[in-house]
Amino acid sequence: MRIHGGIALMVVGALIAFAIRDTSSRIDLSVVGILIMLGGALRLWFSYQLERGKDDEEIELIKPKVEEQYTTEPHEYAIQEQIDVTPSHIKPAQEQ
Repeated sequence: MRIHGGIALMVVGALIAFAIRDTSSRIDLSVVGILIMLGGALRLWFSYQLERGKDDEEIELIKPKVEEQYTTEPHEYAIQEQIDVTPSHIKPAQEQ
């Protein structure tokens, strides 16, 4: 989630490099904008590297106490009679 800063730097650098026209000879805004864009790209790359390193850690998706609530053991009040769940178009014709 650290990519926002890198993207923002790239946008600001692009605006400075390509949208602003300046004729002063002291500072070339195109070069400054491109340098800021490169800084944003570096920040994106570093944030990617940091996030990729976090994959090695084990992530606990379900807390153990919550997991204890869901079991696959049958309940005490199981149904005593069988229920036929066969679709009607597959069942054989019943004799009358």
